Amino acid sequence: MNYRSIYRPGLFAGQVIAITGGGSGIGRCTAHELASLGASLALIGRNADKLQAVAAEIGQPDRVSAHACDIRDEEAVRATVAAIVARHGRIDGLFNNAGGQFPAPLRDISQKGWEAVVRNNLTGGFVMARECFTQWMEANGGSIVNVIADMWNGMPGMGHSGAARAGMLNLTETAACEWAASGVRVNAVAPGWIASSGLDTYPDAFKARIQTLARKVPLQRLGTEAEVSAAVVFLLSEAAAFITGTTLRVDGGVPNAKHTWALPAHAKSQPYDGFPLYQKPGFLDA
Repeated sequence: MNYRSIYRPGLFAGQVIAITGGGSGIGRCTAHELASLGASLALIGRNADKLQAVAAEIGQPDRVSAHACDIRDEEAVRATVAAIVARHGRIDGLFNNAGGQFPAPLRDISQKGWEAVVRNNLTGGFVMARECFTQWMEANGGSIVNVIADMWNGMPGMGHSGAARAGMLNLTETAACEWAASGVRVNAVAPGWIASSGLDTYPDAFKARIQTLARKVPLQRLGTEAEVSAAVVFLLSEAAAFITGTTLRVDGGVPNAKHTWALPAHAKSQPYDGFPLYQKPGFLDA
């Protein structure tokens, strides 16, 4: 059951890529694709069992390590990055994928809830990128890909995440300038509505809303984990050597939909799914 990547075999041979949130969803999918292309991996996340399960799926213990770490804990991040360098000898790429949020209108978000999401989706990503830079990439170069979101023109219902993701966009653009002299490229990927395992964590009422979202997408469907992974792999690769400070949207054109234009129903957009272990969230078939 090999990953059906569009990229050439061995593209990342000899490289080490760190992936936060590597135990599920987009992180898990991207780990499988990068491993299929020859990369060694450092999987990072809070749940050690999930990380070990993904490492076992990949089945290359000499090239894949698992690191339990809460990216919101600065000292834990510092120690984790040091452990990755000690284990693998280098960090060529970072996929800053970890994050999380919960649906709520602004009026109902407590300061504690707000700060938890901002620490997950912005502060933790900053600390992880900074440590990968200072501990390895500043002297050796590298590539960082940050996850943001379809937060253009606001993110009603998830204002805490929208604010954090917008901050990560600005951080991406700033780091792209400051770190270029070290040979470090910094870009972002902005997934839209992706049929990822992460959707299973939302309450039933929000799942019911997700089931209606495809009608609001010009391509009239949700995206796949593999479609996000393909964008991440491209930005990490040598083919993107002159790309930094940019954001690649993977959203089916949602920000381009306008109230003045009715979106016709169609089935012309065929999804790309190169990940043989991918399972669409069951509620989407209901």
